[in-house]
Amino acid sequence: MNTVKTHTLHAHFDGKVPRPDEPLDLKPNVRYRITIEDEESIAKQSIWEVLSEFSGKIDGPKDWSEEHDHYLYGTPK
Repeated sequence: MNTVKTHTLHAHFDGKVPRPDEPLDLKPNVRYRITIEDEESIAKQSIWEVLSEFSGKIDGPKDWSEEHDHYLYGTPK
């Protein structure tokens, strides 16, 4: 099983390359995926905008809300 570890760091851009604000505890010669987000943009998001990025919608029976115990646990309708 492959465990994904994430690191969050703060950095500034000097016009050529991003520079971390603190030392990094990363293994050398390993490829990493880097995602860049503007802190000001993130700070302006409402909690609902943040949650909506993680939410989804599934299709289910029309009586799902009334009969969720039946569909989850097999209890009689």
